[in-house]
Amino acid sequence: MNREQKAQVIDEVAGAIKEADAVFAVDYRGISVPQAAELRTTLRAADATFRVVKNTLSERAADQAGAAGLKELLQGPTAMTFVRGDAAAAAKALRDFRRGTGGTLLEFKGGWMNGAALTPDDVDAIAQLPSRDVLNARLVGMVAAPLTGLAGALGNLVGGLARTLQAVADQKAARNVAEAEATPDPAAGGTTP
Repeated sequence: MNREQKAQVIDEVAGAIKEADAVFAVDYRGISVPQAAELRTTLRAADATFRVVKNTLSERAADQAGAAGLKELLQGPTAMTFVRGDAAAAAKALRDFRRGTGGTLLEFKGGWMNGAALTPDDVDAIAQLPSRDVLNARLVGMVAAPLTGLAGALGNLVGGLARTLQAVADQKAARNVAEAEATPDPAAGGTTP
């Protein structure tokens, strides 16, 4: 790889770091090409990419992107996952892949998220979080439950008011009918007092 190609790779990786919501570093030792292809496909669904780059180039890219905390993770064979979507979904995909291989491949080294370095335990904790879609659904449920109750209560209040008004109208109509029957009709030839 010549100097120009290296500079291009550094720029690409630095751009990926800057655009990413999270970056996870893993030890890729032992992963086969078909396994890497399968992992890339899985990560694509989480809007994440899996990339292996020489550590020296990745270190320069981390400096360029202002993510110096990533540099300490670049010891030994390191692949990076650049997440532009749901960090929990991408971390789950990596964890599930590791579990599917008997826990021997893709050991978490750490990562970078919101301008802070992550430990391997942090990445593991992120993998245990519910996905963004699940969290959004829970939030909607929490917001909608009181609104649903309020709508039901208001519906019952309006319905009760309507029933009360109808009962008053029925009573008034019955009273008018009773008064009309009790009052003699002058046109019928009755006497008036």
